[in-house]
Amino acid sequence: MQEMAIQPHDATELAAAFLQAAITVGLVTVCLYLYARYNKAYFALWALAWALYALRLGAIISFLITERWGWLYWHQVTTGWTALAFLWAALVFSDQLRWRNRYWILVLFPPLWSYIAIYRLDNFLLAAGPAVLFLSVATFFTGIALWRHHRRLGSLPAALTAVAFFLWSLHHLDYPFLRARGAWNPWGYYLDIVFELAIGVGILLLVLEDQYRGLSVLSALSGDLQSGEDEDEVLDALLNRMFALPAVLGAAMYTLSSGTFARGTGVCSSWSGQQPSDAAEVAIARVVATGEPAVLRDWPGEEGDRRHAYTAALPIFRGEKIQGTLLVIGSSRDPFAVLDTPFLIALGHQVGAAMANADLYRRLQERKAELERLAGRMVHQQEEERRRLSRELHDESAQVFAAVKLQLGMARESAGADTRPVLDRAMELVGSGIRSIRAVARDLRPSLLDDLGLLPALRALAGDFAGKSGLAVSIEAPQSLPRLSAAAELALFRALQEGLSNVARHADAESVEIGLELEDRLLTLSVSDDGRGPPGEDFEAIAAGRMGLAGMRERALALGGSVDLDSPAGGGAVLRVRLPVGRSERNVSE
Repeated sequence: MQEMAIQPHDATELAAAFLQAAITVGLVTVCLYLYARYNKAYFALWALAWALYALRLGAIISFLITERWGWLYWHQVTTGWTALAFLWAALVFSDQLRWRNRYWILVLFPPLWSYIAIYRLDNFLLAAGPAVLFLSVATFFTGIALWRHHRRLGSLPAALTAVAFFLWSLHHLDYPFLRARGAWNPWGYYLDIVFELAIGVGILLLVLEDQYRGLSVLSALSGDLQSGEDEDEVLDALLNRMFALPAVLGAAMYTLSSGTFARGTGVCSSWSGQQPSDAAEVAIARVVATGEPAVLRDWPGEEGDRRHAYTAALPIFRGEKIQGTLLVIGSSRDPFAVLDTPFLIALGHQVGAAMANADLYRRLQERKAELERLAGRMVHQQEEERRRLSRELHDESAQVFAAVKLQLGMARESAGADTRPVLDRAMELVGSGIRSIRAVARDLRPSLLDDLGLLPALRALAGDFAGKSGLAVSIEAPQSLPRLSAAAELALFRALQEGLSNVARHADAESVEIGLELEDRLLTLSVSDDGRGPPGEDFEAIAAGRMGLAGMRERALALGGSVDLDSPAGGGAVLRVRLPVGRSERNVSE
């Protein structure tokens, strides 16, 4: 290579060209990093486009130094290839376009025309015009591809990048005229640098936008999964949240255990209960085989002639095993654009954990319902046993004692004066036994509850307690109550009975207030005293040591109610029993 002196204007152009080459190499490095980070093909294509642009600059720099026409030829070739690479990268990014063999015609145009322009034509405008027009058109269509992406997804960075490509395509058109007049140097390079930086920033903003959109949706999904208690709720939240991703048409959940889709939405709504086919089957098989997300592009839709842009499959884990696959169908591009594989796998674990928790919650609810039914049957059997004992005591034991008392009375009539006091004492003891038996029978099964209803029975129980304990007892209750089931009336009666008994045995109180209140279809019985109050434990701990409280809770839970024991700041204790009241029940007066 023959050395040549560099003219001042050449030195200025070389400086601008070297600056642009350095910036272009920096853009190549950024795109290669994005490709290594996210493993998306379009980042590699952006890197290829910038690399070709750097080679173009290297060729023009070499031509300026050596003035050999071969470098000018390769400058023209790499210029055309750069434009095609930008266009292809934009189409793959926005439309997931696939390569076709006929595209080789466009690839061959730059080297063929560059040979004609450099070695066969003497007119500068005629030689440079078609190449510049080709470059401008390719750059303009790159902008159109990105603008379509903006129109579909509402992407502001795509719109800004598209505008940069539109302006750059117009700037290419002034090359033959400015170059021929010597006005290209160095402002043409500086304008190219501005457009390069604008496009590079646009690419980074597209990455950030995709990442922000994806992370926002998946973060919201994480909250949905945590709040869902039922498996159906988890599936609904999971599938519906996918529609917040760009251009999603439908989603479906496939479970390995059943071999079918558990549920689908959107264009996948008809998949529920069906086995996978076509691209869905391929995507599921790939996910199961690799344990990593998979994306298939361009496959037929239900109508056959319409094609979806992609099928994205996300593995769902339970523990370390795949239990299912989430499929997302879309019309634009991979919805997990810049979310890396480890993040998506972690999301799959979270979804699997949420579904496992929902399954555990469902089984827990079923177990709870079984226990409540068992508790209800136990309470019912207990009450039946109380009823039987009460009837036997009243009808048999009390009658036997009454007959004994009658016989003693008859014996007293015929006995001598010295034996009558003994017989009188025996008759008193028998009478006391009869009263005790009848009291026990009444406690086992209150006849007032059966004969008069709930309110009179509660008032009678309160009055009887006041008479026996000597405490001041007050009761506040409405004049009428909705008709309650026999089980509910018995639960309230037993609750008051146990509450008053606890006051007498543990509270050391002077007064008791009883309240019965109906609000929002919830009937609340409260028993308040001014004694020393319960120990500093929760209701579970106290009920564990007192069978009466435990039975009270079992009765309330079996009826869908609750029992609370509080200790007010002023002292004493408040027992509250709440039972739901059916809306269809009519009122009955006291």
